[in-house]
Amino acid sequence: MGLLKLRKNKKFSYTPRYYDDKGEGSPYEIKHKFDEYRKTVGANKGIKAKFNDAWEDYKNPDRQANRRILIIVAILILVFLFIIDFDLSIFLPK
Repeated sequence: MGLLKLRKNKKFSYTPRYYDDKGEGSPYEIKHKFDEYRKTVGANKGIKAKFNDAWEDYKNPDRQANRRILIIVAILILVFLFIIDFDLSIFLPK
């Protein structure tokens, strides 16, 4: 057993007894919910290509999602200030 070699996983050609071949893909395929929207998920690429894809995703964000996150954060901050009984009247003009 080599120290620098990774062990290969065993592959089996198992098909379930009641599996319908006409369905959409294998029922045992593990796929995440948002994989089709991400650039970074997919074929095994080099680290430079993965970094470039992640940088492109960072540069072109979804503005609606950012606005939603800002609203949620603002509401959570206001709830936190209400819980600690912070006086918001210091921000209002007299």
